Parts: sequence; structure tokens; C-alpha cells
Amino acid sequence: MEEIFPFIPVPEALDEEEPPFTVSDLKQWMYCPRLVYYAYCLPDVRPVTFAMQAGSEAGRAEVRREMRRSLRVYGLRAGERAFNVPVRSLRLGLRGKVDLVIQVADGPRPEIIPVDYKDATRTGRHFRLQVAAYGLMLEENSGLPARRGFIYSIPLRRAQEIRLTPRLRRQVEQTAAAMRAMLYGERLPPPTPQRAKCVACEFRRFCNDVV
Repeated sequence: MEEIFPFIPVPEALDEEEPPFTVSDLKQWMYCPRLVYYAYCLPDVRPVTFAMQAGSEAGRAEVRREMRRSLRVYGLRAGERAFNVPVRSLRLGLRGKVDLVIQVADGPRPEIIPVDYKDATRTGRHFRLQVAAYGLMLEENSGLPARRGFIYSIPLRRAQEIRLTPRLRRQVEQTAAAMRAMLYGERLPPPTPQRAKCVACEFRRFCNDVV
């Protein structure tokens, strides 16, 4: 189900260049940079896993529940909602689709708020980075300030506020820049230092330098 409201200006197609990465690639980069390298430099080798499909279905179901839910879960009395909002930024080299966007127009401090649904109980730093990236792109696309976002845990039915601090914003910009340097320079990044992640990785056979 897709519902886009007029208060979110949908970016037009960019003829000269399309942002190369998705916001989900930020999460993959934080897990292990080589996941992004293999996905883009060795196309069509990564399968769509059951977990990916299950997560997408859980998000679609949550949209239907969200439409019946008040904004109190986000600590808001009023606001206008939009679902599955496309965003893109040539500056960051990112594109994506925000599960839920809330615009608060009334009052002295208008703002635009991204909400990312997660079929998880823990909100790691890779999830926070995604929310921050959505916030930066919403600012760029709408002209409204994004001071915060939310990660909504579907299993817990709970929203966690993520403040878009200067440090978190810089982390988005630096990570996106590192991904672009990897892609355009075709340089294999170092593997994750947490080698336990390599045991079940579908790309392990490509990492000849990782035992």
C-alpha cells in the first residue's frame, strides 16, 4: 500500500545521474563494508533471503496498523502522515523510501520526522544511521528541519526516538562518502574486524584473505 501526501515533494527523476546507493546499504556497510562491495561490484550474486522477504512483509502490515493508530506513540498530539515516501540525494549519493513521514506544521517549531519500521527488538547504531540518513534527505527534499526520527520496533510495539545530532549527521555523510570512494575507485574495503560474522556470510568464499 502506498500513500503519498502533497506536503512531501517527490523528487523528479534525475536524468544526469541517479544516486548509486540505497539507505539500506548504509546498514550493510556498518555490518561489513565488503557486503556493499560485492553487491555492487559483483552484481546478481547475492540471493534474496527469507529474512529480507519477512522484513518487507512485516513493514507492509505495520503500515496498515499505523493508519489506525494515533500519533501519541511518538509523543505527538497532531501531525500529517505520509507512507512509503521516496527520497533521494545526489549530495549523499543515496536513495530510499521512508516507511512513515510525519510533518508537524503547527506551532513555533515545524519539523519533518522519519519513522523506520524494524522487525527487531534492538536498535543498533546501523539502524540509527538509517534513520538519520532519511532525516537528512527529507530536509534536502522538503526544506523542513529534521531534528529527530523514530525507530518503531514491530515486535515490541514501541517507538524509540533518535536525535539527529551533529555527530550522527557527520557519520551519515562520512559513511556515504566512503561508499562512493569504494564504488568509483573499485577498491576492496577491509573486512569487518568481528570475524565471527564471516562464519555464515554468503560472500565468505570471495574473501580469500579471511580465514
